[in-house]
Amino acid sequence: MSVILVVLAALIASGACAYHRTSLRTWVVATAVTVLVVGLLARAPVTTVVLLIVLALVSAPLLMVDFRRKKISAPLLSLFAKVTPKLSATEQTALEAGTVGFEGQLFSGKPEWSELLKQPKPELSVEEQAFLDGPVEELCGMVDDWQITHELADLPPDIWEFLKKNRFFGMIIPKTYGGLGFSALAHSAVLQKLSSMSQTLASTVAVPNSLGPGELLMHYGSDEQKNHYLPRLADGREIPCFALTGPYAGSDATSIPDYGIVTKGMWNGEETVGIRLTFDKRYITLAPVATVVGLAFRMYDPDKLLGEKEDLGITLALLPRETPGMEIGRRHFPLNTPFQNGPIHAKDVFVPLSTLIGGPHMAGQGWRMLVECLSVGRAISLPSNATGAARMAVSATGSYARMRKQFGLAIGRFEGVEEALARIGGLTYATQALSRATAAAVDRGEKPAVPSAIAKYHATEWCRQIASDAMDVHGGKGVILGPKNYMGRGWQSVPIAITVEGANIMTRSLMIFGQGAIRCHPYVLKEMQALAIEDYRERLNTFDKALFGHIGFGISNAVRSFTLGITASRIGETAGDAYTRRYYRKLNRYSAALALCADVAMGVLGGKLKFKEKLSARLGDVLSFLYIASAMLKRYEDTGRPEADRPLLAWAFHECVYRMQEALDGVIRNFPVRPVAWVLRALVFPFGRREVPPSDRLGRRVAALITAPSEARDRLTTWTYLTPTANNTVGRMNALLPDVIAAEPVERKLVKAQKSGLIKAHEYNDQLIEAEKLGAITAAERELLQRVRDGVAEFISVDDFDTSELRSAVIRGEHPVKSVKAA
Repeated sequence: MSVILVVLAALIASGACAYHRTSLRTWVVATAVTVLVVGLLARAPVTTVVLLIVLALVSAPLLMVDFRRKKISAPLLSLFAKVTPKLSATEQTALEAGTVGFEGQLFSGKPEWSELLKQPKPELSVEEQAFLDGPVEELCGMVDDWQITHELADLPPDIWEFLKKNRFFGMIIPKTYGGLGFSALAHSAVLQKLSSMSQTLASTVAVPNSLGPGELLMHYGSDEQKNHYLPRLADGREIPCFALTGPYAGSDATSIPDYGIVTKGMWNGEETVGIRLTFDKRYITLAPVATVVGLAFRMYDPDKLLGEKEDLGITLALLPRETPGMEIGRRHFPLNTPFQNGPIHAKDVFVPLSTLIGGPHMAGQGWRMLVECLSVGRAISLPSNATGAARMAVSATGSYARMRKQFGLAIGRFEGVEEALARIGGLTYATQALSRATAAAVDRGEKPAVPSAIAKYHATEWCRQIASDAMDVHGGKGVILGPKNYMGRGWQSVPIAITVEGANIMTRSLMIFGQGAIRCHPYVLKEMQALAIEDYRERLNTFDKALFGHIGFGISNAVRSFTLGITASRIGETAGDAYTRRYYRKLNRYSAALALCADVAMGVLGGKLKFKEKLSARLGDVLSFLYIASAMLKRYEDTGRPEADRPLLAWAFHECVYRMQEALDGVIRNFPVRPVAWVLRALVFPFGRREVPPSDRLGRRVAALITAPSEARDRLTTWTYLTPTANNTVGRMNALLPDVIAAEPVERKLVKAQKSGLIKAHEYNDQLIEAEKLGAITAAERELLQRVRDGVAEFISVDDFDTSELRSAVIRGEHPVKSVKAA
C-alpha cells in the first residue's frame, strides 16, 4: 500500500505541474519533494529511492541544455527536416499575411480569458450612428424588393443615385480621399440593415467596400493612383469590380490561367513597355456596370524587360472600362437575386505598366495583396449580410408565429414550430456575436485570416438553416412569390453566399484548420521556421527551445484534457460570474482537447494530414465553435450580462459545445492509427460523450423570447430595418405584435361567449358586435380585436397574378428597362 501511495503522489505532483504548465526545473523539484515527503510518511524508503533515481535519469539529460541539444535535439532536427513538407511560396505567403488574435489562445489549451475580456467594447461613433439612423434608414425606406427582383432585375436609378450621393461605396475609404472613413463595425452595421430589406442592395454595397480596388489601392496603390481613383470611387463616379474567378480557377486562385506578357507596344501614340493581357473571368459582381476593373493574372517577362525573372507570379492591375479590346459580357442571373454580375474577357489586350496596382515594382505581389485584403473583406461582407438576414428572420418569423393561428392556437405554441423558432433565435444570437467579433478584430488592427474564414463559413451556413426554418414556419406564405412575400427571395439567395469568396466546402475542409493549425499553434510554426535559419547553431538552439516547449505543451494538454474530462469541467480558475463561470470552464476543457488532438494528428500523420480533409474539417469545427462560444460570452459581458439574454446564450452555447464533442468524436472514430485513437478517447472522453443538444425546455424559452416584445428580442434584432412603413411588411408586423398579444385574452373571452351559444352571427365582425352588446367584451376590446384581425389578414395573405403578368417582358413585347449605365 505504501508503494502505491508514493507512486500515486509522484503522479499527482507531476500531473499538477503539467496542468499548470510549470517549468521543467519546477516539475523536478516539486516531484522530488513530494516523493521524499510521502515516502518518509508512508515508510517506503526503497520505493522513494527508486523513484528519485528514475526522476534523476529522466530529468538530468533534459536539464543539461548543451547535452540535450547535441544528443537529443540535433538528431530530431535532422529527422524533422526530412519529414516536414516544405511550404510552397503561396502557403508561406498566406501564413505570413494574417495576424493571430484570441483564436491563438483557444488553440493553446489554456486560454487567458482576461485577454478576451479586456478587449474594448465595440461601439459605433456618433457619426456612424447618425449615418445608420439617417441615410441608411432613408435608403431602406426606398426599397421595393419585388420591383428590384421581378420588374427591373436591378436597383432602380433613384437608389443608384442615392448610393453615390451618400457615399455608400466609400465607407472604408478615408475621409482625406472623400470617403466616409467608417470603422469595420459601422461597415457591418450598414450591411446588416440593408440586407434585412434586400440582398441585392446589400451585395451591391458590399463589393466596393470589400475586395474591390478601393481596399487594394489604399494598401498598395501609388500616390498617383490613390489621388485619382479613391475620390472617384468614394463618390460613385467610378463603380469598381474585381475580376478574380474564372472557369478553371475558383477557390484555387493561385492556379489562374489568365496571363499577361511583358512586351513593348503602342500607347497614346508612343511605344512603351506594357503588358499584353489575355483573360476569361466569370461571376464578377458589378462587372456589367463597372467603370474600372481590378484584374488578377499571372505575369510573365520572357524578354526580361523588367529584370532577370521570367515568371513574375500573380499580379494585380486596374483597367478602365474603355480599355480597347476588353469585353464586359452579358449578365449572369444568380438565383433571382439580380445584383449586377457577369463575365469579362480579353484577348491580347495591351496596357501600360502604370495600370499595375502599386506600379511595376509590385509585379508578382498579387497573391500576398489578395490574401491580406481577403481576410479583412471576408470578415465583414458575407457574415454581415448573413447576420442581417438572420435578424430579419427572427423578427418576421417570431411575429408571424404569434399571429398565425391553426386549430384556434398560435402556431408558435406548437412544439414542432417551437423547435424551429429555437434554432432561429439561438443561431441568430451566435451569428451576430460572431460577425461582431470579427468586425471588432479588424477595428483593432488585426488581419483575422482564421476568424474571417470561421465567420464566412458559419454565418452563411447558419443563415441557410435559419432561412430553412423560417420558410417551414411560414409555410405557404413563404412559397408564393409576390410583393407580399418577404421571405422567398432571401431563401433563394442563401446558396449564393455559400459559394462566393471561397466555396464553403473548401473553406471548412482546407482553410480553417489548415491555416489555424500552423498559424495559431504556439510552437509548430516556430519549429518550421527554425529549418530556414542558415546558421546551424542558431537553427539548433531555436529548434531545441521550440521542440521541448512543444513536448511540454503536449503533455500539459493531455493532462488538462483528462483532468477536466473526469471532473466534468468543474475545477480550475476562470473568468465570468456565477452564471457563466461553468461556460468558461467548459471551453477550457475543449480547448485542451483540441490542442491535444491537433498535436497528435500533426505528429502522427505529418504532411499526410493536409490530404485528410475530413479530419481537418472536424478539427476546424472544434476551433470554430470555441471561437463562436467565446464571441458569445464576450457579447454577453459587453451588454452588461443581461439576465433576459440567458436563454439565448445557453441555447447557443450548448449547441456549440455539443457540436465540439461530436466533431472530436468524429476525429477519434476515424483516426487511421487505431491504438493512438484509443489513447485519445481515454484522454478526451474518459467517461464517454456526456454533452447533449439544447433541451426542449430551453428551446421553449427561446421561442417565447422571439415571439413577444422584449429587451432581449430588441437586442437580437438590432440593425434591422423595422420602421413600419408601407414598403416594410416585417416592420408593420413587428409594430402590431404588442396588440396581437394584448388581444389574446380578449379572444379567449370571445371564444367563451361563442361556446355558450349566445352569439349567433357567422361573420367575425358581426360576432364582435354581438359580443359587445352582450357585455362579453368592451368597446375598446372590440376595436382591438378588429384592428388585430385586419392587420393579421394582410400579413397572412398572398399574391396572385394573371398569367400574362408572369411572362417575360420580351414575350409580352415590352422594351426591357434601361440599365443603370444608360440611366
